[in-house]
Amino acid sequence: MKVNWLEKMMLCMILLFFLGLFGFIAMFFSLFSEDTKFYSLYIIIVTGVLAVFIIWRIFIPVRARVFNRSLAAFFVLAALSAGVYEIREAYISSIPTVSEQDFNLEEYRPYRENTKAVKLDEPSVLKLEGDLPKLDGATALYPLYAAVAQAVYPDKQYDQFDSEVMASKTPEAYKNLMEGNVDIIFVAGPSEQQLEEAKSKGVELKLTPIGREAFVFFVNAANPVKGLTTEQIQSIYGGKMTNWQEVGGRNEEIRAFQRPENSGSQTMLEKIMAYKKIMTPPQDDVVGGMGGIIERTSNYKNYSNAIGYSFLFFATEMVNNGNIRLLEINGVMPEKRTIVNREYPFAAEFYAVTAGSKNPNVPHLIEWILSEQGQSLVEKTGYTPVAATR
Repeated sequence: MKVNWLEKMMLCMILLFFLGLFGFIAMFFSLFSEDTKFYSLYIIIVTGVLAVFIIWRIFIPVRARVFNRSLAAFFVLAALSAGVYEIREAYISSIPTVSEQDFNLEEYRPYRENTKAVKLDEPSVLKLEGDLPKLDGATALYPLYAAVAQAVYPDKQYDQFDSEVMASKTPEAYKNLMEGNVDIIFVAGPSEQQLEEAKSKGVELKLTPIGREAFVFFVNAANPVKGLTTEQIQSIYGGKMTNWQEVGGRNEEIRAFQRPENSGSQTMLEKIMAYKKIMTPPQDDVVGGMGGIIERTSNYKNYSNAIGYSFLFFATEMVNNGNIRLLEINGVMPEKRTIVNREYPFAAEFYAVTAGSKNPNVPHLIEWILSEQGQSLVEKTGYTPVAATR
């Protein structure tokens, strides 16, 4: 049966109507959902509409007025898509992020005016003038070793990127130590990969415990879930438990954020998982070298269905954020008392790590950190002194 141009046009109009309808539905959900799939669907539909217009114009005879009006309708739809994108981006940007990158280390720099690095109540019994050990470490521990330097090192400028007191984050700090660029790093224990790397380089890592800290999990403050068990944590991060309803929460998909590989907190998660396979974390698409798109582990975004982790000091002191709530683990809250008496299950030592430095002041500095004065800085900074847990 022959179909005339009017019937063809009607078929296209019907197709456009349903594409527009589905596009509107996807647009609506993209505004109120934290999942990108709805917005992606909307973009696909808008692209599909454009393709239909092109096919229509090439293969189907149609009056110019009808086509122009339909094309104008398409541009309205395209403008709506741009508006939806901007609204959605503004919404995503408004959600608080827990990220080490957002923390201003400069506020803790030694000898800085109004520095937040804590001070001793009395002059230090150890004062170094020459052969200053070069320090590096985790972001969360910079306030501590910055306070140590402020107590023991001479008063001068200490650039956090290139000085005797740097802050390169855990993976880079281990690398700097193994390559002999620094003398002492202040970090959580090494990952299996870092241990293998040290072995391959013929480097022996010496770990001296200087304090103890809780590894904590946190959720959006509005999440009704108050605590989890070790087994539930393992199920969530193993990808077996995917809905908050399974642990007494709302009927929402669990969005389990992670930290980059070889960071101190990711290494701690691997230990909690008993080296079971960990699910793929949420990813961000970022522009890499030569303009290519690469994926990297997302920073924790405080969605209503999110869960993340860090160390207690960072989560409570460094990210003073009332929008998140710490979870009980096995019925125990992470706090000083439960760290000291070892009730809280996810607590571990952090270390001053060396690798055979020839600097003569390295042993003197570590000895001082373990002394009463040094341990008082550990406590005043917000950590648990290692002596208190013995």
